[in-house]
Amino acid sequence: MNKKKAFLILSNGEIFQGISIGAKGETIGEIVFTTGMTGYQETLTDPSYYGQIVVQTFPLIGNYGINSLDNESNKPYLKGYIIKESCEYPSNFRKKSTLEEFLYENNIIGIKDIDTRKLTRIIREDGSMNVIITTEYPKDISIILDKIKQFKIEDSVKNVSIKEKQIFLPENSSKLTIALLDFGYKFNIRKELLKRGCSVIVLPYNTNMDDIKKLNPDGIMLSNGPGNPSENIEIIQNLKEISNLNIPIFGICLGHQLMALANNFTTQKLKYGHRGANQPIKDLKKEKVFITTQNHGYAVESLSVDRSIADISHVNVNDNSCEGIKYKNKKIFTVQFHPEAAAGPNDTSYLFDEFIKIIESEL
Repeated sequence: MNKKKAFLILSNGEIFQGISIGAKGETIGEIVFTTGMTGYQETLTDPSYYGQIVVQTFPLIGNYGINSLDNESNKPYLKGYIIKESCEYPSNFRKKSTLEEFLYENNIIGIKDIDTRKLTRIIREDGSMNVIITTEYPKDISIILDKIKQFKIEDSVKNVSIKEKQIFLPENSSKLTIALLDFGYKFNIRKELLKRGCSVIVLPYNTNMDDIKKLNPDGIMLSNGPGNPSENIEIIQNLKEISNLNIPIFGICLGHQLMALANNFTTQKLKYGHRGANQPIKDLKKEKVFITTQNHGYAVESLSVDRSIADISHVNVNDNSCEGIKYKNKKIFTVQFHPEAAAGPNDTSYLFDEFIKIIESEL
């Protein structure tokens, strides 16, 4: 059993000592926490965590192991992993490996057996910050703190997006073709479209209007993804042009933020973000509250939404932040949360059906 020590060093100089899990060495990233009780495999493989070190607030992780079906991307993109306790003997009929084996095989440096409740309180009070996990206690803390200070997440979307287009076909005959712009998409977005009889063409993040026009899709999906949305200048400019193609568009998470920026709205960084599978949002049209999966550190500023261009369609019940936008005089709507919701809840999957209905009404 692995009992090698590991150390978590925060940017404020505080040090947590625990047990190493996964790979050995040193890793730097932005620390964030997620409140999901399940879905740790989906968390580990969500490209939106690019450059980040993830804390699981639920105390026991790994109890059903890792399987071959639930990955949300081809590999993990997060920089490190922090848990209270790891299940050493998981039990599930789909299990292919344990959590710790998965971390090791994918060269992810992690730490367990630390007080994750205390750590989460620090993040909630001080906000997200850069940290280091290392399996060797540093001789000079000042050097480590300088490394932490200098770290910055860069080119996040570019580093998680595909390089060449990919085509996926539904099991039965295809009735619609959807162009999915990959800003770091979760596989379940593609699966939800395929399940509804759509062919899906996954495109690189920087695909422009002319390239999309040649494909003649029935609809366009803007995916989730990592990083600061305002840094994606090229994508924002492309979306200004793509939105004038008169093709129905549905945006999720980063796609929601980028479309807002393309319409000259603004985004802001949240203190510690919304991450987990228990975020309540209100659909203002339905006047109904849904529980959603979320993973984002930025949000569209509600006051920046020009009501002559768009209306806010969903809000977060906890902090009243903008969770959805419906654009006027255009067939475009976007949401901050994840309606594809792997590993649940599935409350808002109806949005995919609404997207299909909008497309079909135009045919």
